[in-house]
Amino acid sequence: MTVAELFVLIWDFVFRPKCTSEAKLHNKTVIITGGNGGIGKETALDLAARGAKVIIGCRDTEKGKKAVEDIRRQVPSSKVIVKRLDLASFSSIRQFAAEILKSEPRIHILINNAGIMACPESKTVDGFEMQMGVNHLGHFLLTNLLLDRIKESAPARVVNVSSAAYFAGNISISDINMERGYSPSGAYSNSKLANILFTRELARRLKGTGVTTYCLHPGSIDTELSKHIKDTFGRIAGFFYYLISKLIFKSPKQGAQTTIYCAVDEKIANESGLYYIGCRSVEPVAKARDDAFAKKFWEFSEYLIESVLHSS
Repeated sequence: MTVAELFVLIWDFVFRPKCTSEAKLHNKTVIITGGNGGIGKETALDLAARGAKVIIGCRDTEKGKKAVEDIRRQVPSSKVIVKRLDLASFSSIRQFAAEILKSEPRIHILINNAGIMACPESKTVDGFEMQMGVNHLGHFLLTNLLLDRIKESAPARVVNVSSAAYFAGNISISDINMERGYSPSGAYSNSKLANILFTRELARRLKGTGVTTYCLHPGSIDTELSKHIKDTFGRIAGFFYYLISKLIFKSPKQGAQTTIYCAVDEKIANESGLYYIGCRSVEPVAKARDDAFAKKFWEFSEYLIESVLHSS
């Protein structure tokens, strides 16, 4: 981790900056994955209050419907709907994207927010390590399926929620499923490093299109993302994590601020491919700025997805 990044992390933890943009989003369409709880729901609430039509993609649609009802209670004029999306299934992702492309003539903001953290070793429907599969490959596929529509809607933005845990990541293309030795925290870090590399390569490919890309660390937040801690690391670790999260972690509303900033702030409209903490850009460590590897990993991600398509 760079000194500058460490400084911004501490600054973000202490001062918990807010997105101050008053941008309105009338006649804009926003898609948020995992918007049924935590920072995703708070992001959906904020953007709906700005006038956007918000589509929440989530696996648990009953919970999603409750989130929509809660948002409508707080913002009666809001336009929020929920659609089923299981990021652990390429088939579900393709179905979700097909429905979106059929119903939405424009997509102005895509927020790849959903994620899982430190889960016990498991595989997606298509046979990939769960955290890499959901946190990276699922969003990689979804973004590419929607990309032409997003480009047609320019100016538009793609926002990827990463994590400062990326700095511990060490992606091995020859062992993408971590079959040589699974580490719950290591798998999470790898997937978050993948988010940053994806954001950078996407920015390169979209240069000149009017579509800009952003990735961010939201901070340490008290959300359901940590629900696997007890199962993975034991009850004692789970108890202390729970205690610490209640005492010092950000609330979901506080944790959503940098996502909102990346989605709406006018001052960064021409920035692309950068990494943000506490509503400001910061340079990540060298491995997250390796553009040659970012390009290679993009091509490898395409290969993995195509291999599933050809085998089915």
